[in-house]
Parts: sequence; C-alpha cells; structure tokens
Amino acid sequence: MSPTVHSPFPEQTLPPWKRAVLKVGSSLLAADGGGLSPRHALGLAQFVSANVLAGREVVIVSSGAVAAGRAIVPRALEAGAAMAALGQAQLIGLWQRFFERPVAQVLLTHDDLRNRRRYLNARATLNELLRLGALPVVNENDTVSVDELKLGDNDNLAATVAALIDADVLFIATDIDGLYSADPRRHPQARPIHDVPELTGEVLAMAGGAGSGAGTGGMRTKLEAAAKAGRVGIDTCLFNGRDSDVVRALAQGRLFGTRIHAGQTRVAARKYWLRHAPLEPGAILIDDGAAAALRDKGASLLPGGVRGADGDFRRGDMIEVRLRNEQGEVCLARGVSQYSASDIRRIAGHHSRDIERVLGYNYGGNVIHRDDLVVL
Repeated sequence: MSPTVHSPFPEQTLPPWKRAVLKVGSSLLAADGGGLSPRHALGLAQFVSANVLAGREVVIVSSGAVAAGRAIVPRALEAGAAMAALGQAQLIGLWQRFFERPVAQVLLTHDDLRNRRRYLNARATLNELLRLGALPVVNENDTVSVDELKLGDNDNLAATVAALIDADVLFIATDIDGLYSADPRRHPQARPIHDVPELTGEVLAMAGGAGSGAGTGGMRTKLEAAAKAGRVGIDTCLFNGRDSDVVRALAQGRLFGTRIHAGQTRVAARKYWLRHAPLEPGAILIDDGAAAALRDKGASLLPGGVRGADGDFRRGDMIEVRLRNEQGEVCLARGVSQYSASDIRRIAGHHSRDIERVLGYNYGGNVIHRDDLVVL
C-alpha cells in the first residue's frame, strides 16, 4: 500500500521516462551552521538509486559547493571561486557516501555549452559515464568562469544538461511544494498550481524573486529552466525535496508538485531543429548501401558507407549528407558531423574499429549518430 502524503498538491502520475536530470538546490544541502548536511540528500539519493535499479538513468545537477566552502574558507576570504574550489570535493564526497556506484564530477562552463565541439565532447562524456554505470554529478565550473559568461544558476544549467543528454524529464527539487499563484510565504491565499499545460506570461508572473539565501535562484529561474527544457520537448516536474513522503512517492511514480508540460515531443523538437538549423558549406558523400540504411532502417551513418567529403567543415557542424552514384548526386539527409571533413576523407570506407588506427584518435564509431540526423 502506498503511504499517505499530506501535501497541498494533488497526486498525479509521472510521465514515463528512461533518462532524467535531477536538479538539487543549495537550500536542500546547506547545513544551518555552514557546510553541507545529508538530511535531505539521503532521500533524494534513495530516489535516484530506486530508479537506477529499475533500469533508468539519472544525472544530478547539484548546487552546494559554495555553501560547503563557506565552512572552510574564513569570512574575510569569501571569494566565490575560492569557496567553490574548496567546496567541490566536499559536495562530491556527500553524494558518493550514498551510492555504491562511482560518482563522477562533471564541471561545465558557458563556453563548454556555447562551443559546438566542446558541447559534443561534454555530451559524449556524460553518455559514456551513464553507459559505464557511473552517476554523473554536474555543476558549473565557478573556479574558471568569468562573471559576464556565467551560466548564472543551476536551474538553467539543469535544463541545458537535460537537452544535452536527451533526457525525458527534468526534476527540480526545491524547498517549497511547487508553483503557487503567488508567493505562499507572503500570500497565504495563494493557490497551488499542480499542472501547467503551457508556460504563458501569466504563469511566469506567478513566480516570485529569489528564494533561500543559500542559493542563487527562485521560482522565476525554475520556470525559465522549464521553458528552456520545454523548447526541446522535455517536461519539468517541481517538488519539495525537504518532504520525505513526497520524495518517497516520487520514487513510486507519484508526483505531489507541479508538472510543466513541454509544448511538443522531444523527438519532434529535435527533428525540427535538425531540419532548420543553418548549414555549413560542404557535404558528406555516401554510397547506395549507406543511403538505404539511413532511409529504411533509421541507422547511424558509419564510415564504411562514406565515399568522401566536400568542403572544409569542422567537427560539430551541421552539414548535408549526399548520395553520389552513377545516376548523379542528391541531398538525402542533414546532420551534425562527429568528424571534420579532412578526418572523413581519411576514414571513408573504413570500418568503425579502424578509426583510431587511421586518425590516432576516436570520437566514436559514427560519422553522424542517428539522433543527430534527419532524412529529408
């Protein structure tokens, strides 16, 4: 029998998911006297473990490094970068104590996500960590970020990571029960909003300012993150990470909080972007066998079916895929190339296992992964 949950929000069923991002804010991890507390982290870790055992994948985006650093660095030296550097080890140690599987620290900057090649590298690293059964814990790399290029808050970082790894859902653990029609701490008559079919201006106006003093964001940044996730087809669920009953129910697929629906499916959003993103000059040239595999089987493009490359594009560029045979040449697809034009000319016709031997390095066995490709 499912335990009774006392919440102002009605129960609703979680959307089906296989891969998720869980964002945990500083207010759930900071101890009252400074440093970190396992009090609320334990329940969230149990939620992660239950889903991993069920065959799902979870990436944690965790704040708390600066809060941890405050317990180490004297107040007179309270530089954010220094506190973050000292606190990161404490933060990873906190999460590692709850899991038998290895916890991997991943620090990202604005440049990592703006530069297409570094974006692809970050995505490949996270996917490989998940494949290996590790638990990635992501945070902004405050020690090297400059103020004008900071991501700013981990709510928006979590939405970016969700898009980066093609997550099905973004969970945001907060210190209130969900979205209200107004700030419930100032307006006792505020109504709980448990279901948001569309993030309109009226809904955004319900968000207050900054929340807990331990963090950098409030409900406004959570809705901004939900909007960012929604644009790529990812639903967002807000819930109270301090309520152990709510967290236990979440592990059973029961949400007591706010679900914010994406405006379109994840696949539709991805395919729309692939169809309409600007192309770089150049093309990958393929043979009839590769064309049939892309068109009829939804396969990735492998080097064995590649005949060559036109132009001088780089790894991470959006380019055309052209079928070239005796009948002529036709544009068959477009996608994000994992290799530069010069690399593709060298590995064309080779088996995927030969890539590292030919190039001396390897970005994976696909020239274009099927998730990064759309047939026209």
